[in-house]
Amino acid sequence: MTRSVPRLVIAAPSSGSGKTTVATGLMAAFAARGLAVSPHKVGPDYIDPGYHSLATGRVGRNLDAYLCGPELIGPLFAHGARGCDIAVVEGVMGMYDGAAGEGELASTAHVAKLLRAPVVLVVDASSQSRSVAALVHGFASWDPEVRVGGVILNKVASDRHEALLREALESAGVPVLGVLRRVPQVDTPSRHLGLVPVAERRAEAVEAVAAMAAQVSDGCDLDALMALARTAGALPGAAWDAAEALGVSPPPPLPSPKLSASLEQGGSPSSLGAAPPDPPYRPQRPRPQTPPSSSSRGCPQDGLSGAGLGSNAPAPVVAVAAGAAFTFSYAENTELLTAAGAEVVPFDPLRDERLPEGTRGLVIGGGFPEVYAAELSANEPLRKAVAELALGGAPVAAECAGLLYLCRELDGQPMCGVLDAAARMTERLTLGYRDAVAVGDSVLAAAGTRMRGHEFHRTVVEPGAGAAPAWGVRAPRPRVEGFVQHGVHASYLHTHWAAAPGAARRFVERCRTS
Repeated sequence: MTRSVPRLVIAAPSSGSGKTTVATGLMAAFAARGLAVSPHKVGPDYIDPGYHSLATGRVGRNLDAYLCGPELIGPLFAHGARGCDIAVVEGVMGMYDGAAGEGELASTAHVAKLLRAPVVLVVDASSQSRSVAALVHGFASWDPEVRVGGVILNKVASDRHEALLREALESAGVPVLGVLRRVPQVDTPSRHLGLVPVAERRAEAVEAVAAMAAQVSDGCDLDALMALARTAGALPGAAWDAAEALGVSPPPPLPSPKLSASLEQGGSPSSLGAAPPDPPYRPQRPRPQTPPSSSSRGCPQDGLSGAGLGSNAPAPVVAVAAGAAFTFSYAENTELLTAAGAEVVPFDPLRDERLPEGTRGLVIGGGFPEVYAAELSANEPLRKAVAELALGGAPVAAECAGLLYLCRELDGQPMCGVLDAAARMTERLTLGYRDAVAVGDSVLAAAGTRMRGHEFHRTVVEPGAGAAPAWGVRAPRPRVEGFVQHGVHASYLHTHWAAAPGAARRFVERCRTS
């Protein structure tokens, strides 16, 4: 059994109830007491963890039971929370909302159960009084395995309003642990994909987090919340460790009969998604990658062990895009690259005119290149360097924003030109989980490898797939997408490599040999 780190899951009946304000404020308030606070976010969202990191001084980490599998939620949590005094987990959407068509999978309630953690329900009380008791009772009783340990009332208008709410909730049997008054909204501006990331508004973000901390400290019973956090049950098994995860033999590639048959019959890649399979095709989850032992030879903050696999050879430099235009990444992906033997070096495509010295591989994650298209385009020396590296056969992994950056142009602005494709903004939001299978071999996966990913964008790339696509996707409509050429793997799908550590090992090995 692992040490039972005190923990709370912050949930709500729906989006817009105040989860981010409460969760971030709690993190900052506990940190102000001198506690080491471990910040977590349910689901795939990259933006909230940036605010969590600012509040705690630690890496914000995601807990996504769809991308990683339920079996990894406990180990990944323990990895992030190692050495901490308390962990705060911000939920996603409404408490029982999960992956579409998958029941409770990846919902806040599901993750709370996997973590054996009490839930604090944040309720927007602005337009109700006695009805709040029925609402809270419904959420607390819907699933008897979910333990709602308290409620925080948000947007309360007055002392009289608060008294009515407290009186009503006495009958629900759920204690009120905090009351936040209706005040001008904390300055956390949003745009087409949610909150503006911390990296783009550092000074204002610091002020916003301080305001959240003050609001929560004034309105919530922090001692009672800490006492509730201490009631969380111990988690079985060991904390996730990147080096140990890489040491677990990955499952062999699982060929897709539909894809294989189409290729054998001379079908083109673009025809692979032409018709839905019959019966419905559902990729199987990768075999659990939970490490077999509890050794933790690395530092408590990053959990890395040793010098990385293949450390007898010189560490290849893997450049990772960062800065305001490329803010989306999962911490475990970088940790796996390091554990696989790479020297990970960040660079900023908005400011740096050269790739890091000795770059052998390139990772370009998500972000907002559409917001910075003119500035990215103006950095012609770096665009040329990226193109030369990619066209020379070096491994390049690009997700979403990275895909756009590698295109010929973005909203009419010249980009790197690695891919013969054009990208542009649209009004349409593309959002959701995806089950995918690798159409062919690439620097990340062997043909037939199954992966779960997430899409979140308002752009379109034309064409949507190259002659050698990255993935075959079966839902919400059958299609192929992305590009595999030379050493490039470019796709809209965000993937979490903790679910498939072999991707990092494969990428680094290609860096050594390219």
